[in-house]
Amino acid sequence: MARSRSGTRGRRGPRKPQRRPETLAQGPVQVAEPRERAPVEIPAALTVKELADLLGVNPADVIRELIKSGIFANINQAIDRDTAALVTGELGFEIAEPSPAEAGEETGEVAPAEAAKERLWEEEDPSKLQPRAPIVTVMGHVDHGKTSLLDAIRTTEVAAGERGGITQHIGASEIVKDDRRVVFLDTPGHEAFTAMRARGARVTDIAVLVVAADDGVMPQTVEAIDHARAARVPIVVALNKIDKANANPDRVKTELSEHGLVIEEYGGETPLVEVSAKQRIGIDDLLEMILLVADLQELKANPKRLAIGTVVEAELDKERGPVATVLVQTGTLRVGDAVAAGGTSGRVRAMENSRGERVGRAGPSSAVVVIGLSDAPAAGDIVRVVADEKAARVAAEAVRSAASRPETARRATLEDLYRQIQAGRTRELRIILKSDVQGSIEPIKHALERLSTEEVRIKIIHEGAGAITDNDILLASASEAIIVGFNTAVDPQARRTVEAEGVDVRLYDIIYKLTDDIEAALKGMLEPEVIEVVEGRAEVRQIFRVGRGPAIAGSYVTDGRIVRGGGLRLYRGGKVVATDRIESLRRFREDVREVAAGFECGIGLAGGPELAIGDIIECTSQQTVSRATA
Repeated sequence: MARSRSGTRGRRGPRKPQRRPETLAQGPVQVAEPRERAPVEIPAALTVKELADLLGVNPADVIRELIKSGIFANINQAIDRDTAALVTGELGFEIAEPSPAEAGEETGEVAPAEAAKERLWEEEDPSKLQPRAPIVTVMGHVDHGKTSLLDAIRTTEVAAGERGGITQHIGASEIVKDDRRVVFLDTPGHEAFTAMRARGARVTDIAVLVVAADDGVMPQTVEAIDHARAARVPIVVALNKIDKANANPDRVKTELSEHGLVIEEYGGETPLVEVSAKQRIGIDDLLEMILLVADLQELKANPKRLAIGTVVEAELDKERGPVATVLVQTGTLRVGDAVAAGGTSGRVRAMENSRGERVGRAGPSSAVVVIGLSDAPAAGDIVRVVADEKAARVAAEAVRSAASRPETARRATLEDLYRQIQAGRTRELRIILKSDVQGSIEPIKHALERLSTEEVRIKIIHEGAGAITDNDILLASASEAIIVGFNTAVDPQARRTVEAEGVDVRLYDIIYKLTDDIEAALKGMLEPEVIEVVEGRAEVRQIFRVGRGPAIAGSYVTDGRIVRGGGLRLYRGGKVVATDRIESLRRFREDVREVAAGFECGIGLAGGPELAIGDIIECTSQQTVSRATA
């Protein structure tokens, strides 16, 4: 058994702190039993140590709960009442209502980081909540008509202006239907949707899944379904291209049910609307369905509080400086507000709506371009209005400081599983399963699901054939899942994403070793692990033959090093076509032990697999690492 070095034991790059609720990250949460004492009255602001003293608990317990909500605070850091109340409830204490003097509107004195936005909405005074517009993400397979559908909805001509008819950017736009607003996120697909979720941003209320009636369910369609489910977002299917002669709606509906998406017509709960973006058929029906699904969710927010939102996209404009498209999710953002946006800050100098018009304020579920930040933030960064620019700079610095600590990138790992089960924090082990061929998926899936116990359920949130890609890594990051690969490898382009996201990637070539590892983790009995280390890569540029022996790959080392005797994977067209061992390594006529990046060499392979110019040779080695689960 081998594990990619790019898993959680590998080097992790800096990353932004995650703001993911515990209920999304690790399944249902068990909190401590309420203690028999008077309800705790929490002041408007206090430090972490003061809260610990107030509750009579160890400050480390308070810090641990803050980290779960994406707040990386030290013992002397100040936190606001909302954040303190969140921690107090998680620790099992009853919270007293604030005194009348403290129950007024917010003053802007906030913590550098905030609790998850989903919880902030729930904590609002119900009397202040007002209905808000739904936020919709359009997802689906490439060329199935996502942008054309948005084009039809907005009666614009975006698709014609996009290179090759494919969306090249991320933005947001608004439409009005029956005097009600609907906000659409214009994303290039589920990858961006999940990348924002991986950063802690929960921005979507409804996912519209576009499926072409003449093409049916395709691999990216399945991925979009899995990503929407992982985000726990309701799905509305838009069956597009029904005007085409070869359209077959019944076949598509059956294919959707085979992937667990049973439409209402077949007795399920997923609404489906037949549309033609080109002919503008069914567009009104789709919008009415979106509004109906939104009504069932009873979407509300408080427009009178200080604004909280999410960066949808950002760039450095030559004339206007840093600009960011911000989706306001609660509160009202105004020109002149001091804001912290991830690791950057500033004051809102101007705002533009989706039509390019200058506006002075933006309420809940509004998409605006914000001008005035000191630097361009990252997509998915949380935007929050604070008291003044000094507070904004402090908040941004806290985020940058937390992101610079490698431990903040820690994700769910198999080593941690037993501890989490014992602590009552985990009820579900989420797995993304990838295999070299589709035929291997079902037996592995069934073998894993049989390992579920009363303490923890194993859930396959996504499965597929092929290499482990960026998209798999981002989904694992957003869903706190581990990735299990069988007879496959991590795509070379995805290795940096693995390191940055800190995702646990497990690679196997024998099924029983795979199931044994998962079962041992459930019992807290993991044995020392043999991990695979990628030493380097080389590109095959010439092929030589010496006598009747195997071919020699004349190669150029592109990164790392190639080591004689090391393991080897041979990539062609991004896919693994052979595994082998490096039997010989030469520089000119000399035998050498290793060759570093930037040099040419001749590589002899033990098994003599078929070579082609352009192949990528990946050199690997193995290391044994102890697994401490106690």
